[in-house]
Amino acid sequence: MEAAQLVILAGLLIGLVYGVAGLLSGFCLMSSMRGFLTDGDGRLVRTYALAIAVAIVASQFLAGNGLVDLGKSIYLQQSFSAPVLFLGGLLFGYGMVLSNGCGSRALVLLGRGNLRSFVVVIVLAIAAQMTLKGLIAPARIALVQASQMTVSANSLPSLLRMIGVTESLSRALAAAATVIALVLFAFAHPAFRRSPGQIAAGVIVGLLVAAGWYVTGYLGADDFNPVPVTSLTFVAPIADSLQYAMLSTGLTPNFGVATVAGVFAGSLVTALATGRFKLEGYSSPRHMLRSGTGAALMGIGGVMAFGCSIGQGLTGVSTLALGSFVAVAGILLGTAAGLRGSLRVQPLAVA
Repeated sequence: MEAAQLVILAGLLIGLVYGVAGLLSGFCLMSSMRGFLTDGDGRLVRTYALAIAVAIVASQFLAGNGLVDLGKSIYLQQSFSAPVLFLGGLLFGYGMVLSNGCGSRALVLLGRGNLRSFVVVIVLAIAAQMTLKGLIAPARIALVQASQMTVSANSLPSLLRMIGVTESLSRALAAAATVIALVLFAFAHPAFRRSPGQIAAGVIVGLLVAAGWYVTGYLGADDFNPVPVTSLTFVAPIADSLQYAMLSTGLTPNFGVATVAGVFAGSLVTALATGRFKLEGYSSPRHMLRSGTGAALMGIGGVMAFGCSIGQGLTGVSTLALGSFVAVAGILLGTAAGLRGSLRVQPLAVA
């Protein structure tokens, strides 16, 4: 089997596992933030924190042992636009509240029969493609060119190397400090400690991020036909999936398209097997408008931020890239603005 085919098959498998775990655990940053900020339930946000911690440990282990070169990913660039990353995060976070979930959550819910999520997925894909290559692309590129900067340190380990710390020690120190803080935050919550399902979900999702790096960065390493080094993310891949569905005879599927298909399939099979499948739609035209607007904001913002709540929140942060922390700060602030304060979005349905 060729490396490219192996990557697609492995991407499908990773997506399947994510779809199962996502449906059974309710893994979602928006739901996590809503529980944490408004509903008084802090378990899901701890699941998310644990997933980040596991992703960092496993991904940095792969990088430290020379199995994967994370420097080849889009996250560890020497030149980037912090304002555009942050603005994109803001748009994505607020759009996530309007749509009642992110792109990955929409795929999971679509597999469960939620037809609202079908609209979210399609609108997100169109908006993302417009921002990547279409009508909005020139404005995005102009913003990036006007505000990008070249930095000597593009990650937490590289900051430590600037003060004389060796490469291996800087990686270990940066990863350890971040992981310890996240694990303490997660397990300091009594209800989370009594939730084995949520703990398992955090560990599984974190390991899936590392698995994605291993698949594309190690199994997909081919001098003659290299595969882009990436892992779980759900904005550009959803856009690519829609394009592939329409133009498959002229396109080749990639890791992202395979994971998108896997997430939907994993959720669908699990929903049917457990009796969770149920067709659901919008409660009103206003509800549909709000949801579609949120999906458009997620598509635009996700491209500007180089990722979503998974693509930057887990995959990007697992590289310890400074740009990822900037994007995640925007996502968290945008989500918080949609859940509390003067810009609060009144929920119309529970995902």
